[in-house]
Amino acid sequence: MAEPNIVLARIDNRLVHGQVGNSWAGASRANLIVVADDDCANDEISKSLMKMTADSAGIGIRFFSIQKTIDIIFKASPKQSIFIVCRTPSDMLKLLKGGVPIRSVNVGNMHVQSGKRVLHEAHVYVDDKDMADFEEMKSLGADIYIQIAPGDKKYKV
Repeated sequence: MAEPNIVLARIDNRLVHGQVGNSWAGASRANLIVVADDDCANDEISKSLMKMTADSAGIGIRFFSIQKTIDIIFKASPKQSIFIVCRTPSDMLKLLKGGVPIRSVNVGNMHVQSGKRVLHEAHVYVDDKDMADFEEMKSLGADIYIQIAPGDKKYKV
């Protein structure tokens, strides 16, 4: 079984929106966005909105639960250049622990919430659990970095 061609993996609590659909999809040269999110996989309204963004960028999009992503990622066609997006560090960690071959993780928008603190960028708020998830991802061999938009400064996590 061939390894899937994952060109970008991103954590963004908004999942797919204009910046992801246009800037990141283009910069990564992806031709397919895989939204790996348990809630979104069953939310038709959210899926239809994200599909409009992907359609406007001329890129395919699929919506899978975390487990389904793990189960089917190795069935991807070699022609697919895959951009995986998850809502949280915990979800990305589940993919890594499930054997999805992610070499690096781009951390994008993580909303401010009670008990969270800013990490390098005004758009990235974390708590101790998020930091522990990042550390575990690194222990599994993934490079973790914050970069809000493709031309922005990168911060190692």
